[in-house]
Amino acid sequence: MVNVLVIGSGGREHALSWKLSQSSKVETVFTAPGNGGTENNVPISVDDLDGLADFAQKNNCFTVVGPEDPLAAGIVDKFNKLGLRVFGPSRQAAQLESSKIWAKDFMKRNEIPTARFEIFDDAQKAQEYVKSLDYNVVVKADGLAAGKGVIVCNSNDEAISAIQTILVNKTFGDAGNRIIIEERIDGIEASYIALSDGDIAIPMASSQDHKRIFDNDEGPNTGGMGAYSPTPIIDDNLAKIIQEEVIEKTIHAMKKEGIVFKGFLYAGIMIQDGKPYVLEYNVRMGDPECQPITMRMDFDLYDYFVASVDGTLSSLPPATWKSQSAVCVVLASKGYPEAYSKDDEITGFDSVPEGAIVFHAGTKKSGEKILSNGGRVLGVTALGDTLQSAITNAYAATDKIIWSQKFHRKDIGQKGLSYL
Repeated sequence: MVNVLVIGSGGREHALSWKLSQSSKVETVFTAPGNGGTENNVPISVDDLDGLADFAQKNNCFTVVGPEDPLAAGIVDKFNKLGLRVFGPSRQAAQLESSKIWAKDFMKRNEIPTARFEIFDDAQKAQEYVKSLDYNVVVKADGLAAGKGVIVCNSNDEAISAIQTILVNKTFGDAGNRIIIEERIDGIEASYIALSDGDIAIPMASSQDHKRIFDNDEGPNTGGMGAYSPTPIIDDNLAKIIQEEVIEKTIHAMKKEGIVFKGFLYAGIMIQDGKPYVLEYNVRMGDPECQPITMRMDFDLYDYFVASVDGTLSSLPPATWKSQSAVCVVLASKGYPEAYSKDDEITGFDSVPEGAIVFHAGTKKSGEKILSNGGRVLGVTALGDTLQSAITNAYAATDKIIWSQKFHRKDIGQKGLSYL
């Protein structure tokens, strides 16, 4: 029996901890720093790499890194040097997410399908470039910006404003020291996540996130307002194309460049005229996609994490999935992704129907109470025999959760229904 340390405090980490705790090989799952819903919380922040390593060493932990910041900071390299077993990509491999410019250049030189782009660190030159274009663009901060450093523009004026926001006003701090201006590809967006050991990659169940804050995909981007799995948008044929042309090509190209990619590889895909284009990479499980994906897992996740670290994924059977659909509705604090209140008491957990799980994200415990402690607060997740029944079940559970600042989208999963 082994202990597991899950690093992070979001809904993704709660879902991973929940799934890993079901393994017969795992004794205790610790979460650092965790949230109001996770058990065995360890009060060490995700950027305290020394503290995390010390805890893992003393408690005989296999470590799973949830969020992107410690991966970009090189936590996996640090743990490996200390002889500690850790799941996730190295600092070098994490550049696929930590630098959008590095990732775009990587895609370009390895002929992985993505939108055409230019790179700027000078606002005036960037704005002059935009004025010369006859198509709409997306403006992206180079570095990590908690899922919010991407501005989709509907006009030249909006693009010029986005350049001002990122490069001049430094809304995303140093993450916006350089920007990418890329052609806006309009189509259907989906998430494709695979688990790699550096040689092969096993696809996870397909999913679709809902990034915008308001219904009908309106308003600013967020870290994600809900997700469902599987998505009918990615059929078997398209899945095969993405697996071969994006995922496997990425893993093999990384290896050819001297970088072994171990961990979750997440490709944010835009599908236009049946062809997939990579919008961006993430080097960890998506959040909130993780919640419905883990609900549908019909295998021991711990075994697959160990095989990823050991380079032995090919020795495991294919991952199997429950035939049901799963839907996650994110409950946020009013005002997110801008300013929002904290410390609001949340009630109703005991009334949630059986079969639905409330994964915590921005919460904390205060005595017996659960208080809000972030922008995205909870991820109410439910299974159903069909996508429609999963939607119905998730929203029935959502209605039971009560707090004064609760806000959520009312159309999670509807895009999928339109493709059935």
